[in-house]
Amino acid sequence: MEKIRATAVYLPTGRQGGGMSSVVASGHWVLPESPYALWARGELDEHLRLSEVLRVEVIGGEFVVTPHPSYGHAATVSDIQEAVFRAEFTHPSYPWRAVQTVGLDLAEIGDGYVPDLVMTASEVESAILPEAKDRHLRPEEISLVAEVTAPLSAHYDRRAKRHGYARAGVPYYLLVDRDPRRPGVTLFGEPNRGDGTHEVLGEWEFGESVRLPEPFGVEIGTDAWKAWSA
Repeated sequence: MEKIRATAVYLPTGRQGGGMSSVVASGHWVLPESPYALWARGELDEHLRLSEVLRVEVIGGEFVVTPHPSYGHAATVSDIQEAVFRAEFTHPSYPWRAVQTVGLDLAEIGDGYVPDLVMTASEVESAILPEAKDRHLRPEEISLVAEVTAPLSAHYDRRAKRHGYARAGVPYYLLVDRDPRRPGVTLFGEPNRGDGTHEVLGEWEFGESVRLPEPFGVEIGTDAWKAWSA
């Protein structure tokens, strides 16, 4: 077995100065295989002896552990999902489904993410459900991925994961940034797999309606969206 360099982000239960303190820990763990290989089989949590209240991903070949999101974060993700639900209810033939916090296997680049939300075509969902069991989704099975930033993981959403989604060929990436220094929404598309980049297709401020273009045709209200507390 070799020593695998990994990065973990932990949110302790203690409070300092009235606020929640955070610690970023970097070190070495002895793992029987690469973090990605263990993640893909659902065994990385067990090897790291993680609490169930933590989320583990493999980003850039290293594992990253973050706490489950706050209520404000989760409510923002739910607003996106509910916009898709409204489109489904209004138009029974609407061909898209939105699912939260599902594992996404980026085997081509050796990463494994847990995006806040993905959109898949109904026909894709119908094809994979009979055999899905507990397997992760693959990039070719999703049409849009959405991430909502949090204080401890925003830099991954803005850079490393955006790069990974582009390299994996994910067609659209919706980034909701709740950072009080730069709150807003950006839609990326037209991925360049070689460079790992997307084109910016749209930008909105909180309070404006986000319109996902065709083929989605969804309008998302952001009036209730707020930056996280500084």
